[in-house]
Amino acid sequence: MIDAIRTCAGALDSASVCCGHGTDNTWDESVQLVLHALGLPPDSPASIGGQTLTPADRRRIGGLLQRRIDERIPLPYLTGEAWFAGLRFTCDHRALVPRSPIAELVLSGFQPWYAGSEPTSILDLCCGGGAIGIASAVCFPEARVVLSDIDADALALAAENVRQHEVADRVQCVQGNLFAGLSGERFDIILCNPPYVDADDLAAMPPEYRREPPIGLGAGDDGLDLARQVLDAAAAHLNPDGLLLLEVGNSWLALEAAFPHVAFTWVELESGGHGVLAMQAQELRQSAPLLAYTGPEAS
Repeated sequence: MIDAIRTCAGALDSASVCCGHGTDNTWDESVQLVLHALGLPPDSPASIGGQTLTPADRRRIGGLLQRRIDERIPLPYLTGEAWFAGLRFTCDHRALVPRSPIAELVLSGFQPWYAGSEPTSILDLCCGGGAIGIASAVCFPEARVVLSDIDADALALAAENVRQHEVADRVQCVQGNLFAGLSGERFDIILCNPPYVDADDLAAMPPEYRREPPIGLGAGDDGLDLARQVLDAAAAHLNPDGLLLLEVGNSWLALEAAFPHVAFTWVELESGGHGVLAMQAQELRQSAPLLAYTGPEAS
């Protein structure tokens, strides 16, 4: 089996595929591809590398590899699954492949950023397929979680993942534009990974990203169309000791420039990634005049 992984990695390298949907290199992606083709779990022991492959095994591997190269489809869309915060999620073209570094913060219990008592209400805003919110529900078994997104297709996928993880008694799906549909609701923690790709980055994206729904990526010239609205409205939906975790990725410099008088706290991520800010409810309220949103479609 190890020879098949080497062959796949070499082919992916030669084809100059872009890795960025759960892995950052062709070797790890090849491991995932081969294990999936063989029906093996991703945490299979290294000793399995000596397994002998049948002709049928090689055909399955070759078929996946060829589609990955020829069609530039992200591997999780081909396998129908993605792993996030140690959990398996159904993954397809209805939502972005889950890959947010917020997973690290979920697993750490949002410490040291969240200063309140054990969270009992969590909002996953712009939830896509629901991975962030569902992982939070698993990590906090007493918490009520709301998954909210404007896109009905993404919410349908999120609902499938809710059922898969058997958390439907505590996790609700709500369709709406940002906080629309959540009037009067307050949460201990708001987690938001909105579209944040600016126009230049969007135009330069490798073809793999163009396989994902555009509604989940682009956010105007500077990538901040939605982030501005979230920063303005979040305080009204947080409990007094609440916390907002907002991911803006490469647009973090644009956010700093847009709000030069706001002291944003950027989370240092041990597992990689960048552009995640943490703001407590009190900070949001104190900065409200500076964060006021006056553009179109304010919510």
